[in-house]
Amino acid sequence: MRRLFRRDSGREVEVIRERRHNVRHIPRNGESVLVVDDSRTIRFALKKMLTQGGYEVLEAENGREAIELARAHSPVLIIMDIVMPELNGFQATRRMRKMEETRNIPIVIMSGNPEATEKFWVERIGANDFMSKPFSRKEVFQRLEWAVYRNKIA
Repeated sequence: MRRLFRRDSGREVEVIRERRHNVRHIPRNGESVLVVDDSRTIRFALKKMLTQGGYEVLEAENGREAIELARAHSPVLIIMDIVMPELNGFQATRRMRKMEETRNIPIVIMSGNPEATEKFWVERIGANDFMSKPFSRKEVFQRLEWAVYRNKIA
């Protein structure tokens, strides 16, 4: 694995060339991703992928827990399901966009229902991207790179 450097918003960041030709950022120590889903299986799968990618992973079962963790830890990205108990993904995203501490954290909404109406609401409430379930490792890291670094990977 070869380490490279790329300029990102006026600063150099370390990147790696993953597999054949995908360039992916190497997370700095302490960079975390918040995974919000009421399904333990989905949280486990995402945690495994992101941990292997070098990120610390925070987990929440609902929107209320997600808000608390996001305020306390300032993750580089939040991956959030829509349908959850207590506070759903749309409500949690809307509240986070109104709070000073969480306003600028990129949010990727995920759902097992890839209908146009959900994608429309994702944009309206201020989320940065939409990812459908089931997802692949490649798609997770593509969404992460785009949302956090504005870097499209092949």
